[in-house]
Amino acid sequence: MSLETESVLDRRNLKRRLGFWRGAAIAAAVIASATVAARWAPVGLADQKQIARITIEGVITEDRDMLRLMRRVAENKNIEAVILSINSGGGTTTGGEALFEAIRNISNAKPIVAQFGTVAASAAYIAGLGTDHIVARGNSITGSVGVIFQVPDVSGLLEKVGVKVTEIKSGPLKAVPSVFEPISPAGRQATEAMIADSQKWFLSLVTERRKITTSEVPGLELGRVFLGREALTYKLVDAIGGESEVIRYLEEVRKTPKKLRIVDWKPRREGDFSFWRFSLNAIVGMFGGDTSTTLLNMESRISPYLLDGLVSVWHPVENQ
Repeated sequence: MSLETESVLDRRNLKRRLGFWRGAAIAAAVIASATVAARWAPVGLADQKQIARITIEGVITEDRDMLRLMRRVAENKNIEAVILSINSGGGTTTGGEALFEAIRNISNAKPIVAQFGTVAASAAYIAGLGTDHIVARGNSITGSVGVIFQVPDVSGLLEKVGVKVTEIKSGPLKAVPSVFEPISPAGRQATEAMIADSQKWFLSLVTERRKITTSEVPGLELGRVFLGREALTYKLVDAIGGESEVIRYLEEVRKTPKKLRIVDWKPRREGDFSFWRFSLNAIVGMFGGDTSTTLLNMESRISPYLLDGLVSVWHPVENQ
């Protein structure tokens, strides 16, 4: 075979390979576009009565995207009721407060029911308090009514390595507590007063929404957690079960039309529109995987250590 013939054949093989990869790139683009359309299609605008399902998971913060979503759900005339699926150990106290107010806004327009998953504690329990009815699994971890403020004290370490921090401030309670010095008696008193006020607010929500006397529930005011069965005994939840019990309550008690379609509503996030993110989701999805779950697991491990301000979170210690 001549060199010219071999050169022609090599060029043809190269064109075929390039054609394959161009086709694969176009297919990935089509898959990504389909994923975008499927995930972000305005299902709430369709002329179809439905039950909206909103999922609260991971660390709770004052999430503007989620709050906007809840306003849209409250205003949508095609949504007959809302299921709030909760699986979270809590988060910031202000995040729980904002979520509670948004949930109460939905409740003013249509019934909303909480379904507790593995855990719904602290700020996540605050979210549950905002709903009209709480359904928990028998082994759901819930409660943890309390507030915590943590700050490390590295002054001893800095002294050992020979580092001295010079601090000039307007008053003795400015920037207290500080990581650079042990907390003073006055600083501790001011911080404890802040914690006590937030705890009083949390307990008042439980009293108002659950119609119970918190001091009569063993350990509640001390921040303990309860499994679903015990929580039912103390009226911290209304029923044991899953989504079927939620639907039964909506249809039988709130008279929601039967056999409505349940539609998942998710907040629109700027980062979610990345072409490569959707392509990755589509490719992983073809093999039965879920990149969002992986990212969520990473966030749930890291976020509790990055929260600022008052925190209402249940985070068990993991033995290494």
